[in-house]
Amino acid sequence: MDGDRSWTRGGIGEAAHAALARELKPSALWSLLLDVFAERAAQRNPASLVQQWERDSFTRPAPVDQRTLAELDGHLLAVAQGFEAIELSPLAPLGACSTVGLASQNKIVGALRGTEVVSDPTNVLALECARRLRLDASQVVRLATCHRCVRAQALPPDRPEFTQHFRIFCLATAGREREGHAFVADALAEHVAVHLAALQRLEQHGYSFPERRVRVLATPARASLGDRLAAAVGAAPVTREPLDHAYYDGVRFLVCARTPAGDEVPLIDGGAFDWLGKLAANRKLAFVASGMGAQLAALLFRL
Repeated sequence: MDGDRSWTRGGIGEAAHAALARELKPSALWSLLLDVFAERAAQRNPASLVQQWERDSFTRPAPVDQRTLAELDGHLLAVAQGFEAIELSPLAPLGACSTVGLASQNKIVGALRGTEVVSDPTNVLALECARRLRLDASQVVRLATCHRCVRAQALPPDRPEFTQHFRIFCLATAGREREGHAFVADALAEHVAVHLAALQRLEQHGYSFPERRVRVLATPARASLGDRLAAAVGAAPVTREPLDHAYYDGVRFLVCARTPAGDEVPLIDGGAFDWLGKLAANRKLAFVASGMGAQLAALLFRL
């Protein structure tokens, strides 16, 4: 729960808040907000910019050298040869995460003109998959991207590797489900295989991912699907666990490795999602997505 946020309306009153939140047409609201931000920007001075730059974790540069990240992106995309690599916009439609998933809008940085800063590329890839499948529902869409995301959520004070903006390597597969959930089963196995291949490739280029293991989680209704995924992993140690997280459509996987400090980190996270049924208005479509914390890999596992 997001808690009581009634204090945010104290400066304008209920009527003004209702007009801004519900009653104004979107085009009128965007124009009004543009005027408001233009006036706010006009009131700023160089000193205030410097002060914000020094204290604001949203605008602070990433703690990883850009050459390292560029090289890392190249290695990750190289192992995803079966996926089309696309460069996403820094912005997504307003509500891209909270409308079809369980993400709170308060953890997302809103922007103007009906947009928000991308906080999770998998949701944006789902939008692109839905667009393509509306044109041809018989195709299989495989997309990959490396993207810098921004999230407005509290960070653990004792974990400096976690930052407000960070880089993620994402895969997405979408298409019509087949008998016995064969589409989702095959897509999940492919995602795990690509991510494990990525770790193996990185270990040849200055990284180390010791004691890595794959955790496969599934609800009772999807237990057989979880068992099939666990059996398909093969190369790495696998554990089977129950899934009680409603964010996923019954099945999830994690790939963990141990840092030099001795912490086991879930570096890769993926699973099946029900988003395409909502976005494309076609319940027969299936969607599998996964992501690797690329910036975490550079910070914690680079030798």
